[in-house]
Amino acid sequence: MIKVLIPYHLQTLAGTGPELELNVPPPYTARAVVQALEARYPTLRGAVVEHASGRRRPKVRFFACREDISHQCMDSPLPDDVVAGREPFIIIGAISGG
Repeated sequence: MIKVLIPYHLQTLAGTGPELELNVPPPYTARAVVQALEARYPTLRGAVVEHASGRRRPKVRFFACREDISHQCMDSPLPDDVVAGREPFIIIGAISGG
């Protein structure tokens, strides 16, 4: 099981709390986590990754083992600690403004 932490707006869409446990099939990648998340919570489809392009939405960030992995390929392997459930995969909304 992979632990996933999601921000409040995604919790509201999914009707969940902040921490989820997902059964993610290999290969263990950010894309696989998002696909498992969308399969379990269909209301999140398109909220994290764009439908047409399959890319992470610009205002969404991914963290694993305290590292921002947002700009890595979504098909890159996740760290072993995330795969083993010792560390969460974190999805956050980026903050911007002017």
